[in-house]
Amino acid sequence: MRIYRLGDDGSAIVDIQQRLIDLGFPLPASESAGTFDEATDTAVRAFQGQRSLRVDGLIGPDTWGQLVEAGFRLGDRTLYVQSPYLRGDDVRSLQRKLDALGFDPGKQDGVYGPGTDAALREFQRNVGDDPDGVAGLHTIATLERMRPLEDVPGRGLIREVEELRSIRGQLQGQLIAIDPGSPTGDDTAAQPSLARSLASELARLGAKPELLRDPGEGLTASARAARANHLGATICVSLHVDEDASNNTGPTCSYYGSRATYSPAGMHLAELILDELEREVRHRGRLQRLTASMLRETRMPAVQVEAALLGTPTAATGGGRAIAEGVRRFFEG
Repeated sequence: MRIYRLGDDGSAIVDIQQRLIDLGFPLPASESAGTFDEATDTAVRAFQGQRSLRVDGLIGPDTWGQLVEAGFRLGDRTLYVQSPYLRGDDVRSLQRKLDALGFDPGKQDGVYGPGTDAALREFQRNVGDDPDGVAGLHTIATLERMRPLEDVPGRGLIREVEELRSIRGQLQGQLIAIDPGSPTGDDTAAQPSLARSLASELARLGAKPELLRDPGEGLTASARAARANHLGATICVSLHVDEDASNNTGPTCSYYGSRATYSPAGMHLAELILDELEREVRHRGRLQRLTASMLRETRMPAVQVEAALLGTPTAATGGGRAIAEGVRRFFEG
């Protein structure tokens, strides 16, 4: 999709501004008439911060998708498995309620996939309803009557902690998905040197690296996440390299998470990679929760690496070695 930013105008900006207003981000009437101005930029950044998105003021695929999803409340529509999967805050609310009652939907990602369907059917069986996997008004009302305590750790989080123990062992033979991402979130692959370096280092350590796209291949983040899932990768590393040599900030390692939930395995992997990258580039970095598509839609522990200092082939060699060492520690430490 097109990336919208400060200075753009047109009907798409009117739509974006109205969605922001509906979500409680007020815009002056004089500044909500289809021009992406400073007030709109401020509102977009506030929305991104609230949703654990990259705070850059850009309306790319992740921010636009979540602007749409944020408009759905549980009960607004009937939820069930379809293709493409339904997404929205209503799905996330359903997942949270099921999880709190002991019916594990998997990752609380706001995507109505097979895990959510299975959890809902099990709930329906337990309350004596037809287990059809359809969250209509009757099923939602039944859920609400249960008064689930939604601020307690869910089964999905506890399960992932147990799975983290089970995947420990040798890196050798493990299939590692490598995503050559893009800093702006568009469909084009970023500078490929770091991805090649990481793949080479992982292969040297005995792993089986798989690039999720070829250089220049246009694929959305969702399509690349689907590839990682189809491959059955054990972990996924998404690489976002800023090629601006003047940007000498430290690395950022992100794992799936929002204010309500997170991936324990993803967090541990991100911690280890960040530790190695900080040593390599000699800059302090940061660890953060993020709901970007590559972290949200992959079914394995995943981390997104943003590095401004690894854009040259020489620097990429050391960066690939550092990331590979973090991956090795994840499996063998």
